[in-house]
Amino acid sequence: MPDQSVPQARTPEAPPARPVPVPGTGGVSRRALLGTAGATGLVLGAAGGAVGYAAAPAGATPLTSVGSGRAMFHGKHQPGITEGLQACGHLVAFDLAPGAGRKEAAALLRRWSATAERLMAGEAAPHGDTGVARDAGPSSLTVTFGFGHRFFARTGLEKQRPAALDPLPDFSSDRLDKSRSDGDLWVQIGANDALVAFHALRAIQKDAGSAARVRWQMNGFNRSPGATAHPMTARNLMGQVDGTRNPKPAEADFDRRIFVPASGEPAWMANGSYAVVRRIRMLLDDWEKLSPAAQEQVIGRRKADGAPLSGGDETTPMDLEKTDANGDYVVPLNAHARITRPEENGGAAMLRRPFSYHDGIDADGTPDAGLLFVCWQADPLRGFVPVQRKLDRGDALSKYIRHEASGLFAVPGGAAKGEYVGQRLLEG
Repeated sequence: MPDQSVPQARTPEAPPARPVPVPGTGGVSRRALLGTAGATGLVLGAAGGAVGYAAAPAGATPLTSVGSGRAMFHGKHQPGITEGLQACGHLVAFDLAPGAGRKEAAALLRRWSATAERLMAGEAAPHGDTGVARDAGPSSLTVTFGFGHRFFARTGLEKQRPAALDPLPDFSSDRLDKSRSDGDLWVQIGANDALVAFHALRAIQKDAGSAARVRWQMNGFNRSPGATAHPMTARNLMGQVDGTRNPKPAEADFDRRIFVPASGEPAWMANGSYAVVRRIRMLLDDWEKLSPAAQEQVIGRRKADGAPLSGGDETTPMDLEKTDANGDYVVPLNAHARITRPEENGGAAMLRRPFSYHDGIDADGTPDAGLLFVCWQADPLRGFVPVQRKLDRGDALSKYIRHEASGLFAVPGGAAKGEYVGQRLLEG
């Protein structure tokens, strides 16, 4: 479950850089033009198979800071890993269709990559754009692609399947629905605008065509950028500050912990990462019966500000040896934050980028809500697995959560300009 002290990305509440005006456009930003497909070459008609995105009229209002935020598709790593939390997202897994193999998978990844590149730039989808996001800019959209364990057998690439992609072990808190777990292909979509995120989801689904079918799909959300007076670590649906000790790119060992090295094996995974995906239901009715003080004992941190019970503020190192007047540890031995600390797990660490979810209310009034847990690491056997095994052995939080779906995916490095994601695997 969500670990209050094991890594999670901070929510980017500060507005992105202001759009840069384009000379001769009456002050309209370059990103505003991107959002409307520009004045010339990006106006697509029927020949391009996309809805026409008209040029912005002279004097049009530039995009807001939320709409103008843009992530790059091409790069050393895929987008959607090191960026901060986004306001809304979709996770979707596909299975290759019967008879589809390596050739069909390569064509699909080529289509998906082309679509992701355009949508992340605020442009129309290359084929049959629905117009859903016509009025918005990129809104920090990211689209990330990964491969599941069975993908390699389906495409005749078993020898290229990484050892790190071996199935996760069983855990005592698992109540897994197999129909909502795993998958041949995995796509993560995140954005700071719900329509932009849905637009990307719809485009990716349509691009799958006859090559792949949706296996499962989940929707999530986070706090919107600018919703707080200053940037803050996000809260989860239990009301806890969640993700205080996420590793940060500025840390010297960040790349070693999160990404496969350029010299790593297999070669096609260079600069890639492994994503563990878990749908974790929070038993909120039981949790909310606890007093705030009791909740803090379960977590090991103050609910108000995320500070450790041993004192200080949110970023103060936790003093695991501190005792109270009765000689009891201030941070209980079974507190979630104590158990999940990297130093308590042989240095195991992972970068967490989750979404909260709410899928309605059951007939008995119980909310179906919790966390779409997504964590990134260079090797899940040294990242997620040892931490989850330790949680299995005595985490006070375990009685208030239930793991209902699971997946592990190999996410290759970013595509260079002119490449598609996974090309080094599928054409190597």
